[in-house]
Amino acid sequence: MPFKLVRVCLLMIFALGTGWAHARLPTATRADRGAEFVPDPQVADVASLGFDALFADYYWLQAVQVVGATDHVQEKTASHLGRLIDVVTTLNPHVGHPYRFAAVWLTYSPDQVRFANRLLRRAIEFHPDDWRNYFYLGFNEFYYLGHFEEAAAALSLAMELPGAPTYLPRLVARLKSQQGDIGVAEIFLRQLIETTSDDSEVVQLEAALDEIEIEYKARHIERARDAYRDLAGRDIESVDDLIRGRFRVLERLPSPEPDAIPDSLSRGSIWQIEPDTDRVVSSYLGKRYEVHFSGFDRERFESRGLEIERTDRQLGRGADRRDG
Repeated sequence: MPFKLVRVCLLMIFALGTGWAHARLPTATRADRGAEFVPDPQVADVASLGFDALFADYYWLQAVQVVGATDHVQEKTASHLGRLIDVVTTLNPHVGHPYRFAAVWLTYSPDQVRFANRLLRRAIEFHPDDWRNYFYLGFNEFYYLGHFEEAAAALSLAMELPGAPTYLPRLVARLKSQQGDIGVAEIFLRQLIETTSDDSEVVQLEAALDEIEIEYKARHIERARDAYRDLAGRDIESVDDLIRGRFRVLERLPSPEPDAIPDSLSRGSIWQIEPDTDRVVSSYLGKRYEVHFSGFDRERFESRGLEIERTDRQLGRGADRRDG
């Protein structure tokens, strides 16, 4: 066989072999493989052989990739992120932002929130002078778990530290009086937005503020509905009854969508009466906002005798102050 033909055959075999090998190479990154591929923090600590900070950076990059690879972080993704941050902060507990980064996303269940709180307590252990970690911890205790006393305790420590917002004592007083109103939630959320530099976190927090804005409007409509009942001696048949007819009590209805949304992005939402609850809701959200918006702590609140109706009346007074 001529030498040139041998070379051509060898090149063809090499090309076919390379294509076969490339076709079998994994295309997913380690960040794509899921939480089951994240090592135990203690195992990772031993395996780092003294290069703790270097390995911490490696797992932090994976955590950033986990969030950046999706438009919407799901519960499973959040759990994956939490395990990665646990490894990061075990290897290098002196990091700062990763603790709070994890706390923003670990919100899908009580267990996730408690896991985030454990990370935040680690942050407090290694950064005792940073008021932000106490603030995030207090936010989680109030907003997701409904633990007013624990939230007040965390914020009481935060307000003694340099750089803490001057309004924290008033916030602590409201928490100690068990007033879990949306005014408190709004203060928390706006402060969190001011203290984070991560765009994905800001989007998450601003979405929660949008829910609060719509809730303020819904409560304004409910107060108008009460006035209508007093005038007409009957309830409304539709929300539009409040702005028409001889018993109208409003000149116009507030927008059922966040005011910041431009007309080009409007969903055409409307106000309607929810059949199951007989409450006014915006079709933009399809439900009413609760301070403990995840809903997983509502049953415990009711069993403790903290009646939702009583809390709603407190929230209404807070909305009155905002409106007036």
